[in-house]
Amino acid sequence: MFFAVVLALGLASVAWAGKAKDTLMVDAPGVKSAVGVWWPKSPANAPVLVWFHGGMSSGNCEKGLVAGDDLSKLYPSAIVVSASACRENHWATQQMVAALDRALDSVATLRKSPVSEVSLVGVSDGAIGVLFYSLNGGRRVQDRLLVSSNGSLLGEAQKLAALPRYREGRWRFLQGGSDRLYPSGVTVPWIDSFCRALGSDCDLKFDQAGEHDWSYWRDKHMDWIRAAIAPKKK
Repeated sequence: MFFAVVLALGLASVAWAGKAKDTLMVDAPGVKSAVGVWWPKSPANAPVLVWFHGGMSSGNCEKGLVAGDDLSKLYPSAIVVSASACRENHWATQQMVAALDRALDSVATLRKSPVSEVSLVGVSDGAIGVLFYSLNGGRRVQDRLLVSSNGSLLGEAQKLAALPRYREGRWRFLQGGSDRLYPSGVTVPWIDSFCRALGSDCDLKFDQAGEHDWSYWRDKHMDWIRAAIAPKKK
């Protein structure tokens, strides 16, 4: 039930860059998550993009309220949903999956049409959210973009790729050779192994100069980003 699980924080939407933004507080078992939702002008049948921010265990428990701004600018015709992970409530937990699904329930209620399919975008630790939600979330996943990721934190690539839900939808990875936090010598072999074992629509784009920074990829490889998460028209 929408009003039982989501409290609007001053529910008046804020006009922003041709879109409107709602600020929500999602109350799921074991967690409360601050969620930003950016609305296009025609939301009823708009594709839904879920943004997973980095630094998932930081002490900033309202990061999601601003983290989706950039993606919203890139996709003005999509609904962008950006939750907040922090401290022990990080992306790879069932309580955060529940919080995300309740946020999507709220989006469906507000726009008066179901949200049955989503696309996922994760940067750094947020890519763990993409992997975890793909396996445990309540919606079918269409497209995934994992930027500066380290999937080995969740397990062995071939074992994960064998899970049936990972064979739904597309996978796109952006990885850089100048990523000091997640060195390419570790991450690229994992991604290669994952894509080979998956045997479906999975691709890695590599830039030797690529950094552990969303802004690098946005500024240098916007074409890769758009190709990865370009929403399909319903």
